[in-house]
Order: sequence, then structure tokens, then C-alpha cells
Amino acid sequence: MKSHSKILLAAALVFLLSISSAGAASQPPAVSGKLPEITLATPLDTELQLYLGLGGKQTFAIPEIKAGVVLIEIFSMY
Repeated sequence: MKSHSKILLAAALVFLLSISSAGAASQPPAVSGKLPEITLATPLDTELQLYLGLGGKQTFAIPEIKAGVVLIEIFSMY
């Protein structure tokens, strides 16, 4: 169970670092709207890639994650 926590934490960090510069000037999604397409860097750790269902790519999009549910936390750092 601890390894899953570490994997989730690492994935969250990769996600946050990947989007820090992406679309800073764009408008936020509308209420009940879709998120804009965001390209993220694939984690370097092979275990994280397998956990997310990604393989052999440099970048990926959120819909490519092989999971029933993907939880995304969005916050402002102003």
C-alpha cells in the first residue's frame, strides 16, 4: 500500500510540474465544461509508467491514462 502512495505522489508531482507553464494565460474551463487538452511529460520511472498504463512515449494526455477514474486537483498559485 505504501508503494501505491509513493506512486500517486510522484505522478501528482510530475503532473503539477508539467502543467506549471502550460496555458497560464488561457481561460479556465467553464463550469461542467471539459478541460483543455494538456500534454504531460511521461514519468521517467518505469514503474510509474506501468501504473499509469503508459508505454514508450515521451508525452501523454490525461485520457491516455488506463484507469476507471482519474482525479485531478486544480489550484491557483498566485
